[in-house]
Amino acid sequence: MLDVPFYKPWLGANEINEVLDTLKSGWLTTGPKTKRFELEFAEYLRRKHTVAVNSCTAALHLALEAMGLNAGEGVIVPTMTFAATAEVVRYFGATPVLVDCRTEDLNMDLADAERKLAATVASGNRVSAIIPMHYGGQIGDMAGTQSLAGRHHLKIVEDAAHCCPAFFKAEDGPGAKSNGAKEWLPVGKGTDITCFSFYANKCITTGEGGMACTDNDEYADRMRIMSLHGISKDAWKRFTAEGSWYYEIVAPGYKYNMTDIAAAIGIHQLRRADELHQKRRNIAALYTRLLGEVDELILPREMPNRIHSWHLYAIRLKLDRLNIDRAQVIQQMKEHGTMKARPGSWPCGLAMCSVPPVVWSRSSSARSPKAARSP
Repeated sequence: MLDVPFYKPWLGANEINEVLDTLKSGWLTTGPKTKRFELEFAEYLRRKHTVAVNSCTAALHLALEAMGLNAGEGVIVPTMTFAATAEVVRYFGATPVLVDCRTEDLNMDLADAERKLAATVASGNRVSAIIPMHYGGQIGDMAGTQSLAGRHHLKIVEDAAHCCPAFFKAEDGPGAKSNGAKEWLPVGKGTDITCFSFYANKCITTGEGGMACTDNDEYADRMRIMSLHGISKDAWKRFTAEGSWYYEIVAPGYKYNMTDIAAAIGIHQLRRADELHQKRRNIAALYTRLLGEVDELILPREMPNRIHSWHLYAIRLKLDRLNIDRAQVIQQMKEHGTMKARPGSWPCGLAMCSVPPVVWSRSSSARSPKAARSP
């Protein structure tokens, strides 16, 4: 019987040879290959600045720090996301304001966000930022998010951990051309800071890794400084002929830098991003064709004006038509050996039960196994 893994990284000779070249060079930590990866990623995503780090969690933390998040403030976060999206808010002594998600695409429900924001403000608390997370790789309603943020003076940090690549057509603003035509824009375009993950099962991988992207010079400078102990200069350059031995610690920073070993993999994964994306699109289309007549399932679909990354193929069960629950479905799939699946992310209000947020609600999308997806 065919055993389909939950995920298998697609690594080729170029990635392997680049890692070997890095090992032979003697420069293993942050260095020239990390810088090359940053530059190529900035060009691919059409952003002015990129800061390579060791995880998307680190990128989210640095983004909120650069924006000046303070203790006691609120940050709007969707319930359907991995804990890291809300966890980084707690690093500051701030409060995740958890909002429900739409059944259509499992992304943040902006109507609920408006209600939760109003309730939080009415209780005397300030809300300073919003973190839309694009579930499974499908970009949410960013026009609506930007409108909400503009009305309430919120900073926007996009959690694009599932999205490389993913695209949307702009309805208004920077992506709308003068003749009324819409162009495809990469995820994060027009947002304050966008954060990506290169974890082993992501669309492109460096094993462990992440990236923060912005067009704001001050945010970029601050994130770069804070990503490596608060050192005032490019720390790796102080060991080269073009660098200076002198530096200062200007703030109590973190140890979030990406290594050249990881960047060596990322350089070639990025160059193959479109190829790997097409493989995932083909697999998603196959799942949809084969599962489309199963009445007990609700399948994911690509929304209008979106190009889905298909990081995840999250199906939902119509439990009223079944005599078994989600756990039993997953167990039977394991027993048959046909496919590895796992539940969708626990709603943050349940996963972070020891750190109660301002508000949370049980999302109807919680009963969501994810099918395996290999590129």
